[in-house]
Amino acid sequence: MVTDLSPFSPGNCKCLVVKVGSALLVDEDGRLRREWLQSLAADIADRRARGQRIVVVSSGAIALGARRLGLPKGGRACLEDAQAAAATGQILLSQAWAELLADRNITAAQMLLTLGDLEDRRRFLNAAATLERLLGLGVVPVLNENDSVATEEIRFGDNDRLAARVGQAATAEGVLLLSNIDGLFTADPRSDPEAELIARVDDIDAVLKRVTLGESAAMGSGGMGAKVAAARIACKSGIPLGIAQGTEINPLARLERTGRCTLFAAVSPSRARKAWLAGRLTSAGRITIDAGAAKALQRGGSLLAAGVRQVEGKFARGDAVEIADENGHVLARGLAGYDIADARAIAGMRTEAQAEILGYAPRSAMVHRDHLVLL
Repeated sequence: MVTDLSPFSPGNCKCLVVKVGSALLVDEDGRLRREWLQSLAADIADRRARGQRIVVVSSGAIALGARRLGLPKGGRACLEDAQAAAATGQILLSQAWAELLADRNITAAQMLLTLGDLEDRRRFLNAAATLERLLGLGVVPVLNENDSVATEEIRFGDNDRLAARVGQAATAEGVLLLSNIDGLFTADPRSDPEAELIARVDDIDAVLKRVTLGESAAMGSGGMGAKVAAARIACKSGIPLGIAQGTEINPLARLERTGRCTLFAAVSPSRARKAWLAGRLTSAGRITIDAGAAKALQRGGSLLAAGVRQVEGKFARGDAVEIADENGHVLARGLAGYDIADARAIAGMRTEAQAEILGYAPRSAMVHRDHLVLL
């Protein structure tokens, strides 16, 4: 057993995003691999019983829909075929997940996302809030790209990168890509018997100088190149990403038993947040806080409305704002939890008074600590 060594084990990862590709869910004839999916549902139930939250990113809609509609080339002959197949297959895919998780007394929820839902900051925060609420209710969210409306200009193109973005939204501590291969090899193991599994990657660019990524999978839209791109996204956000064999029954249990995978090690979460918030986003406004709120931030807390003295600028919920003390010294930068009008209205107010002012239940913070970095 190597569970204590794996960042993807329940004991070491409170929230895990598991991505499942088309080739694992659907056989070559376009039929659902129901027995395999039942075993994965059992794995998920076992991990949830041990306290781990699971978010699933599931491919397979286009492959399932193409078979139902009788479309050529697995539904990928043209964009219109892919969109029609996705619309048809998504119902079948969601039904299968809901039924098999229900057999384990688990409620499933469906979320369909496009690139814009996770690139636009306000929509990103809405998606994050939905995920947080679902996980808090004990639900297993099952996500997929909304291929029925996505075009080449507004799509991720593969669920590997989507899984990495979802990891950010869910504030996950790990992203696991289940594949038809054990991980990243020095060469294609199907053609080169000397190929070796790379167990850990600390520097992606250095490793790519000595490996061959190979071609994309025929059924799906990803490949090793997409998985490495996903690793870049996750690791820069402080989230480790793993690639592991998923074709066998009970793939999560297999990984926990063997530890065989490629682990892309993450940078420090605090450094990743600072690079993102402090270095890349401009500020749309400033929130001035009192000494008590400043101390709370230094201790790792969120910014509550009660500690706010002044709100300036022009910002919407999700925009980057500066947080300064009463002397004008900028202490932190974060993403606003409210539009400026509501932020001004509740500045200095305690939680119990905010609902009456806002006309709706207040959020947990003016700027949540998960979306804040000290400067």
